[in-house]
Amino acid sequence: MDLLEFNEHSLYFDQPLSPQVETLLNDAADGYAGGAAELPLLRAYVLAPDNLTVLVALYRYFYYQHRLAEALKVAEQARIAAGSALGFPADWRQLDLPYLSSAVRKSMGLVRFCLLALKAEGFLLLRQGELEEGRARLQKVRDLDDTDRLGAGALLSVCDMAPLAEAV
Repeated sequence: MDLLEFNEHSLYFDQPLSPQVETLLNDAADGYAGGAAELPLLRAYVLAPDNLTVLVALYRYFYYQHRLAEALKVAEQARIAAGSALGFPADWRQLDLPYLSSAVRKSMGLVRFCLLALKAEGFLLLRQGELEEGRARLQKVRDLDDTDRLGAGALLSVCDMAPLAEAV
């Protein structure tokens, strides 16, 4: 399966938002430069904790604020929320090709989203010095993406270079 196939009509950000949540996300975007984005993002999260658009916005906020532990929690929650719609197990270690094969019939976009969220978890763990945990998640993505279309292999190669791995 080609994980970069974009023939699908619906993507994660097509999930409907309530007008209140949409307003909060717009307020967060408008207030980002002035340091006023966090409160509207957290309010949007309280109102729509499993909405992928909200989770991606919150993830990006934490990531760009260098709050990696919080970004990691949001990436995990986003993976679980998207995976739940596909019938994926919450434990990423149980994810395998039969799950993926079944899920692509439902939504290739959500399958890709889940794998990219798992890759983000791996990357964030590497950044926090959790090399074994990060590598395990990246290896899972690589195992499920046999042509490495999602690029987990490049991050794994960094893990394999001991002096560089410590600098990640």
